Formats: sequence, structure tokens, C-alpha cells
Amino acid sequence: MQCARFREAISARLDGESLGMPARELDDHLAGCPDCRGWAEDVARVTRRARLAPSPAVPDLTATVLAALPRELPGAGEAARAQVVGAALRVALVALGIAQAGLALPNLTSGAGAMGAPVHMAHESGAWNLAVAAAFLAVAWGPRLAAGALPFLGSFAAVLVPVTLADLAAGHVHADRAVAHLLLVAGTLVVAVVAWRGSAWRESRRRGATLRGRPARTARVTGSRQVPA
Repeated sequence: MQCARFREAISARLDGESLGMPARELDDHLAGCPDCRGWAEDVARVTRRARLAPSPAVPDLTATVLAALPRELPGAGEAARAQVVGAALRVALVALGIAQAGLALPNLTSGAGAMGAPVHMAHESGAWNLAVAAAFLAVAWGPRLAAGALPFLGSFAAVLVPVTLADLAAGHVHADRAVAHLLLVAGTLVVAVVAWRGSAWRESRRRGATLRGRPARTARVTGSRQVPA
């Protein structure tokens, strides 16, 4: 009966648990009790064999897991298409900006205005065309600027288009001059698309951040049923 409590302490020592007695007391008992000492050796041997038993063979599932994965990450194709469209819009703005600047340079350098306009009016027209070209090129360089440039370009186009159509019908402007205004219209439309895409992208990022930051719904136990918190 006395050895039973010591053997429980031996088992607890092998399992890393509390001995239930001072360690010195257990060691003294083992030094004087050959039966418990032999039992401790047998138990330690069995425990070691159990802990060092070989693990069962596990099949290699690497190929199966890799084959089950999608060939591309979700949204990767959409992101790639968005990058291509964005690059195409920026290239278009660069081309429109260069063409718009081409309209401005003759007026600014020689002072020769379209349809025989006075020198100052030619310079003024050239400055406007150059400002429009700068806006196109600025948005091409930094698409985030599209929303800020749109009020200027949109109001300019909104006024110029009906006025030009009226002047064209009345014979106050040549067709080639009126056609040149299509650069402004085209560029304004491209800038509007860039601004819309930027706004949609920021909104999707905001919604994603909101969903990621939303706290998880937990349940509290009330009586025998769970109530959503």
C-alpha cells in the first residue's frame, strides 16, 4: 500500500505532472525500494517506446492538392483586364494631349489665328488649347487627377459643343475648325471614364476594408439556447 502512492508519483513524473509529494521523498523511496525502482525503469521503457513509435505512413497529396487549385487566383483575370484598359486610356490621353498641343503652338508662336482672328485672340485660343493639352497629359501621368480636371474640361466642352454647332449651321466657322474641337470632346470623355474608374476602385476598396474590419458575430449562451450577440 505504501508503494502505490510512490508509483503514482513515478507515473506523474513521466507525464510531467505534479508528483503530489516532495521530489526528495520520492527519490529517497526509490533508493531504498528495489521493487519500485524496477517498476519505474519498466514504466519509463514502455513510455519511451510509446512516444517514439513510428508515425503511420501518410500518402503524398502534393500533386492532388496542386491539381485542385484554380489555374489563376480569383479576380486575377479581372485585375489584368483592368490594368490593360487603364493603360489604354492613359495612352489615348497622351495622344490627345499631343494633338491638342499641336493646335495651340501655331497660335502661340506666330500669332496666326484661325479664320483671321486678331493676334491677341489667337494667343488666347492657343493658351486655352495648351491648357487643355496640359490637363490631358496630367491625367495620363496621374489618373487620380481626373476627378479634379473633369469640372474644367466638362464645362468647357459643354459650352463649346452647342456654340460650335450653332456657328457651323450659321456659317460662322469652317468645318475643319469645328472638327478640331472633337479632340476636346474625346479627351473629356476619356477623362470622365478615368475618373469614374478611379471612383469605382476607391469604393470597392472602401467596402473591402469595411468588411475586413467588421467584428465577427459571436453568440452568448442564454439558458439552453444561443442568442446572436
